[in-house]
Amino acid sequence: MAKRKKPEIKSLYYITHVENLRSIFSHGILSHRYLEERGVKYRAIYDAEIVSHRKLKTTPDGRSLWEFANVYFQPRNPMLYRVVHETERKEIVVLGLQPRVLELPSAYLTDGNAANSATAFFDYQSGLDAVAEIWNTINGEWWNSMDGSKRKIMAECLVPGEIPPDFIHSIYVTSHEAADQARAFVPARVAVIPKPNMFFIPVRRYRVTNNLFLAEGDMFFSTMQTLTVSVNTVGIMGKGLASRAKYQFPDVYVVYQDACRSKGLKMGTPYLYKREASFDDELVDEPGAIATPTPNGVKWFLLFATKRHWRDNSDLSGIEEGLRWIVANHKTEGIKSIALPALGCGLGNLDWKEVGPIMCRHLAQLEMPVAIYLPRERDIPHQYLSRDYLLGEKTN
Repeated sequence: MAKRKKPEIKSLYYITHVENLRSIFSHGILSHRYLEERGVKYRAIYDAEIVSHRKLKTTPDGRSLWEFANVYFQPRNPMLYRVVHETERKEIVVLGLQPRVLELPSAYLTDGNAANSATAFFDYQSGLDAVAEIWNTINGEWWNSMDGSKRKIMAECLVPGEIPPDFIHSIYVTSHEAADQARAFVPARVAVIPKPNMFFIPVRRYRVTNNLFLAEGDMFFSTMQTLTVSVNTVGIMGKGLASRAKYQFPDVYVVYQDACRSKGLKMGTPYLYKREASFDDELVDEPGAIATPTPNGVKWFLLFATKRHWRDNSDLSGIEEGLRWIVANHKTEGIKSIALPALGCGLGNLDWKEVGPIMCRHLAQLEMPVAIYLPRERDIPHQYLSRDYLLGEKTN
């Protein structure tokens, strides 16, 4: 059997509060034990339960996780999701560190969240092999607890005591405003980079009306109550957003197949799945961890047929009929806000120039928040994103 290729690790990541940057660039990234022993003032972003749990967990040599500074291979993980929903997002920063951190003396690599009982600990060489085994999961856009990806995407490097500040090469923040705030604490050699998608925020937003906006980003982390998944009517979720929904939310796939069999889902008649499971509990590292309800606490799914068979191109007239259904039924169904993809674009082979105005003219009628997530497969010229184009008379 061929040996798996070593992963190309370009950076490690540390999640913290912006107020800690001054301390970090003076003292380094310190373990919890060093923070206490040295009396370093620190703005905690993890609650007492997380901290105490890691204190009780030990490494193979018997040391507590408190003895180690921990960094992640993937910052966009269940821990960051939890932190940004418990703290003002603009106050959270992610530090990018040089991969030579992995070679620091006595460092451990893990194949998942170090505090999880299923996680194994490795030295540098064997750890690289273990990380290579789960590299696709680590670099994935989503996770769930059923397939173990929630644990694996939080794979860590544990460094005894401290990580010197000269390992830090970048600071990632939510916005340009947050970047200006962070630069006050950061040496000139360190890049400060706005990267909203890392923090589960759309990369860009274009307002069309007071309630309707366009977004570039990951729709499945939208704060809208209802997420729309474009599907066919034969019960196959093969590619695109449908495939993502199938594997991230297996119950949605079961409901979808049942709706196809019962003919509850048809062209022009979407099917609303009023899901009861907590979306937050699935995304955070520990179920029930987020005490204050968030917009993602309840998440419904609108299964919207854009074609009859998965081999077909999307049907623009059927899409328009489905949009009319949303306008006519959203109040009686209890939909409070909704996110939709650019229906039929991308894999459906329709063009945003045609789809965008149709979607916007229908959805602009709604007196609730509406987000349309633009196709990720291609860039759209700015002229086709303007209010005049989307709500006015279409010109060639």
